[in-house]
Amino acid sequence: MFEKNSDDGYRQVVDGIRQKTLVHGDKTLMVEFRLQKGALLPLHSHPHEQTGYLIKGHIRLTIGSDIHDVEPGDSWCIPGNAKHSAEIMVDSIAVEVFSPVREEYLS
Repeated sequence: MFEKNSDDGYRQVVDGIRQKTLVHGDKTLMVEFRLQKGALLPLHSHPHEQTGYLIKGHIRLTIGSDIHDVEPGDSWCIPGNAKHSAEIMVDSIAVEVFSPVREEYLS
């Protein structure tokens, strides 16, 4: 699968957080998140392993009881079923890969 860059296809997840599935295969799915300053991703969990990379901005990522100040170039891996949340400190862009594929993220 190949996908050209486009500003189309983003959907609102929660206030101030938009996502777009970039590409997926049989076992992984890659998503871009555009995050607005002040947005909160509430505490949640899912069975998917989630590996991410911050392209720009600053977020405060909580994984379990650990809090991380994430800056551009930082990366993370959240195990499946781990509780996590995020506070968006400044406008940010992150890319994350999920395994297995999150069916609800397919168009």
